[in-house]
Amino acid sequence: MQEDSGLYLILAICAIVPAVLLHEIAHGLAALYFGDTTARDSGRLSINPWNHVDPFGTVIFPLLLFLANSPFLFGWAKPVPVNFSALRQPKKDMVWVSLAGPAMNFVLGVSALGCLAVMAHFNWFSKPAVFFLSKTALFNFSLMVFNLLPVLPLDGGRILTGLLPFSAAVKFAGTEKYGMAAMVVLLIGLPVLGNEFGIDLDIIGRYLSYVVKAFVTFFVELFGIA
Repeated sequence: MQEDSGLYLILAICAIVPAVLLHEIAHGLAALYFGDTTARDSGRLSINPWNHVDPFGTVIFPLLLFLANSPFLFGWAKPVPVNFSALRQPKKDMVWVSLAGPAMNFVLGVSALGCLAVMAHFNWFSKPAVFFLSKTALFNFSLMVFNLLPVLPLDGGRILTGLLPFSAAVKFAGTEKYGMAAMVVLLIGLPVLGNEFGIDLDIIGRYLSYVVKAFVTFFVELFGIA
């Protein structure tokens, strides 16, 4: 694999970019369906990756995880702008707009495993193809599960905001300014602290690994992939 490391690096990028790009486009299309034209008006419904790529979140961060043999992969693109107040029923429609991104990743992940099942059925295997489809499934399921964490500004936080009673939703929305700091502590701070004391404090990592593995195992068994 050493001599083909450049090829596999390119394949990893090819698995990552569509996942984050289509995730954001799905949000924009859902918002458009429910009445908000912001994403369309700002040119963010285009499939041109340069309109969506965040250099660090789309490429560098996922590749660092890949090169570190991380058990999970995730990243992000530039968020598609959504004016929730422009939705026909803002609180209700926010749930569907927020679900659209993870739903897209679910479809892409299942589709990748479906392609692997077809390859297995016809007994046709190509190491690069298997690598690409496996990483596509892993990355999309990881992105889906991570984004469904009930923390603002992640999709799970938006969904929870839309489902809570109005007064509780307003209070929860006030936690958004602390959301990213909390994620940094959970994703980086606690694991580093745990390493210093020999304790496993990688809560998010273990959660992602467990849930993503459960999704992959379920569909591998469902599709009969050897």
